[in-house]
Amino acid sequence: MASHRRPKQPSRTRVTVLTTVAAAAVALSANAANAAPSEKPSKDEVKSKVDALYQEAEQATEKLDGAKEKQDKLEKQISTLQDNVARGQEDLNQLRDALGSMASAQYRTGGIDPSVALFLSSNPDDYLDKASAMDQLSGQQVEALKKVQEKQRELAQQRQEASEKLKDLSDTRAELKKKKQEVQGKLASAQKLLNSLTAKEKAALAAQDQERATRASERVDLGNTKAASGRAAAAFAAAESVIGAPYDYGHAGPSTFDCSGLTSWAYAQADVSIPRTSEVQANAGTRIYSQSDLRVGDLVIFYGDHHHVGLYAGGGQVLHAPHSGALVRYESIGNMPFQFGVRI
Repeated sequence: MASHRRPKQPSRTRVTVLTTVAAAAVALSANAANAAPSEKPSKDEVKSKVDALYQEAEQATEKLDGAKEKQDKLEKQISTLQDNVARGQEDLNQLRDALGSMASAQYRTGGIDPSVALFLSSNPDDYLDKASAMDQLSGQQVEALKKVQEKQRELAQQRQEASEKLKDLSDTRAELKKKKQEVQGKLASAQKLLNSLTAKEKAALAAQDQERATRASERVDLGNTKAASGRAAAAFAAAESVIGAPYDYGHAGPSTFDCSGLTSWAYAQADVSIPRTSEVQANAGTRIYSQSDLRVGDLVIFYGDHHHVGLYAGGGQVLHAPHSGALVRYESIGNMPFQFGVRI
């Protein structure tokens, strides 16, 4: 006879726990569904955040440009020092060979005098410091030893200088790597935000940018076209010739530019050398604090830390390389915090 047992009922505690978990899950799902629409930033919010990231990236870019410029200078200085050391060592070897010849000649005529034996020493300083020994040498021998001594000191100094610059170069390269990663990180964050926009929103932002550039270009045509100088006019004409070129951090032409890369390249086309970074360009000429005194081709410095620069285009407009993702273009000087102009 089969036994019929009554199914075991879940305990009251277990029922309560399961009910609570289920209720919480439902509540979380509901909250997530309600919150989802508000979590996605609007087109204008994305633009504001992206603009801020571009500013941070440009600040890092100018530091990157400065580190690259320093690296280039150090590499040239080290190369020159190393060449000098190599030539100096050859000169020293020739001086020692000459001293060796003197010693050999004395040996053939009756042995090496103790004073002449010093000629073959690797450290003549010890001997020259002894005044009593100086009396044993002829004027010609003393002069030869002094030349060896001076050459040794010169080489030691150059080797020390090269060693210090090599360490500086190593630190500069580490800084360069850090700044490059910082720029790339800022740009990647900006791109991630832009990718969150719909195609329609992206098109709307692009149209806004284009409209702003068109308005700026029209005002340039109506503005004051007097140049600061012939070379300033030539620099501005060079910059105008690359309108539409892409912004690319760390580049100074001829086909892509960052902000200070454009201005330094433009002036180079007018046979004028100016510093590479906007921060140093801010001190490259006479400062002009009134916008009404600006002339075409003057540098225009923006932001308190001077991390952005362009060329004055007349009519209250500036020609510049704005930021990553943008092209070389005209823009109203009032769209950025103007600090002063610089007349080269």
